[in-house]
Amino acid sequence: MEIPIGSKINDTMIKTAPWPKESVPPGTATDPKVLTAAGRISIRNIPAGEPITEDKLAPASGTAGAGFMTYVVPPGHRAVTVAVNEVAGVAGFITPGNKVDVVLTTPLPGSPNETISKIVLQNVPVLATGQIAQETKDGKPVVVPTVTLDLTPEDSENLVLAANKGPLQLLLRNYSDSTEVEGRGSTIRKVLAGSQPPEQTKSSPTIVRVIRKAAARKAAPAPNYYSVEVIKGKDRSTKQFSPTENAQ
Repeated sequence: MEIPIGSKINDTMIKTAPWPKESVPPGTATDPKVLTAAGRISIRNIPAGEPITEDKLAPASGTAGAGFMTYVVPPGHRAVTVAVNEVAGVAGFITPGNKVDVVLTTPLPGSPNETISKIVLQNVPVLATGQIAQETKDGKPVVVPTVTLDLTPEDSENLVLAANKGPLQLLLRNYSDSTEVEGRGSTIRKVLAGSQPPEQTKSSPTIVRVIRKAAARKAAPAPNYYSVEVIKGKDRSTKQFSPTENAQ
């Protein structure tokens, strides 16, 4: 059967088969017990029906370079192991070959009373998962899940620094998603502001003062009569005559 990378070879994975003696590849195993009893580990995917040769296996235990991880780390990269809790490890669903983003939660520089969560690494391959024993404050040992990540030397420095500044959370990616996102981080102010509806305020009416041209006053029409005051002793009266009317 096909043997995935990093698998310890057992009896169910292999079988013997006749092979032309003159075409047997160098280093081919001919005795299944040599592989299974020693617990040999594959350092690459071995397709079904393909001979198992020494160059496809990690060195046998007790020999130089027997560690499996050294064959998995790509040239120019580094394997970095960080401790996570069960929740941060996406409840155990992270396995070798997955890709994750790493979120750091730490006090905001310059504002020690405020905390920020921010994605510090993206699209990071997972090389291995495991457990380590750590000692709690009361001296009791506790088993802590670990994740070993494949990083460049620069990103390795960033991850080690981040792990010493606050807890880490892993975000599991879709296997085909390699898009990087721009994130500014989130604070409790942003979270609370985003969860509240905008305040409804009554808008006060806006008063606009405009300058209007004053209406032109119509000139009073010229009188079409004459007024004459008549005085008779103590009596006074007024009579009106049109211009065309002859005064009596």
